[in-house]
Amino acid sequence: MAKVPSLADRVKNLKPSPTLAVDAKAKALKAQGEDIVNLSAGEPDFDTPDHVKEAAIQAIRDGFTKYTAVGGIPELKDAIAAKLKRDYGMEYAPEQIVASTGGKQCLYNIAQAILNPGDEVIVPVPYWVSYPAIIELAGGIPIYLESRAEENFAIDMDLLRSKITDRTKAMILNSPSNPTGAVYSGEDLQAIAELAMERGFFVITDDIYDEIRFDGKGPENILTFSPEAKENVIIANGVSKTYAMTGWRIGYMAGPADLVKACTKIQSQSTSNPNSIAQKAAAAALAGPQECVKTMVGAFKERGTYMFNRLEAMDGIKCVPPQGAFYVFPDVSAYYGKKAGDKAISGSLDMADYLLETAKIACVPGIAFGADQFIRFSYATDIKVLEEGLNRFEKALSELG
Repeated sequence: MAKVPSLADRVKNLKPSPTLAVDAKAKALKAQGEDIVNLSAGEPDFDTPDHVKEAAIQAIRDGFTKYTAVGGIPELKDAIAAKLKRDYGMEYAPEQIVASTGGKQCLYNIAQAILNPGDEVIVPVPYWVSYPAIIELAGGIPIYLESRAEENFAIDMDLLRSKITDRTKAMILNSPSNPTGAVYSGEDLQAIAELAMERGFFVITDDIYDEIRFDGKGPENILTFSPEAKENVIIANGVSKTYAMTGWRIGYMAGPADLVKACTKIQSQSTSNPNSIAQKAAAAALAGPQECVKTMVGAFKERGTYMFNRLEAMDGIKCVPPQGAFYVFPDVSAYYGKKAGDKAISGSLDMADYLLETAKIACVPGIAFGADQFIRFSYATDIKVLEEGLNRFEKALSELG
């Protein structure tokens, strides 16, 4: 019998994205005729704006279908630089910007470029599900920084200081946050910038939801409050959430030129350039009219307020009001230990399974974000769908014994 070689350990230990897995399961059940209310996916229900689609159509008509420069076309880099100047007052040259196949590839490239085996990356909890895997695939070690819902998931600065060691290479921030919807304060961001400069580590600011905030302010990140920290800050962003372009797969990063050069080199040996047509569309999105963004944000704010008010009124449910993005993160741990039939609900995985199987609601278990007390609902869908989902949720909770 032939001896079959084994897979790499990094693959054996790698877990698939829980959010994508839940969404796929919900869609499969729906395809089988099940009446599923899918509140799991982080994907705007709006269509891509017309002027963006027209830019892509024109690119096809113009035959813009060949390879481009690995890090993106000049038109897109110019549009990215203009956005960063407009929103953050920061100047970035083309050699300080790279466009990739989605924001996730940007983060992957960054990790591969900065991390040696054993390097540590501080990750606030709750975190986006892919951060730990991206760090570990690069040989790094995630160092988790706990936060409290009672404090709106703010950074505990004393705890942060205690986590910094000689092996700390980076800290990753996501504000507004997936999964909590929280926005970090300017005071905390400034303090983090000072620590980064003092101790010599990078701050990776994942700004994918930067336009989707409900306080009337424009985008803010760590450089808004500490522009002098520019050499320590790596910006990761994309067009997927802001412009309802999830399937177009265009992300971008900006940072020190030597780091961007390294990320471009890594990308040249993996995917090469992002999709040429999608690059034209992304340039149109960033440089074109922004009224579409205001419309979407207004709808998300209305839905988020509705979700929060409904959840807060339910027995045993605690929830922090979302300040941005399009998620609520209710604490459902008061129901742990209760039973659905003869099966006890012992954590967020059990709760998510129960809701999908019994109430036909798809959500993401909080354990996927490092916070087992919670589940995540997305409100990137019509408010009538949200109403039906929350009606089912409330009924399902009442039936737990």
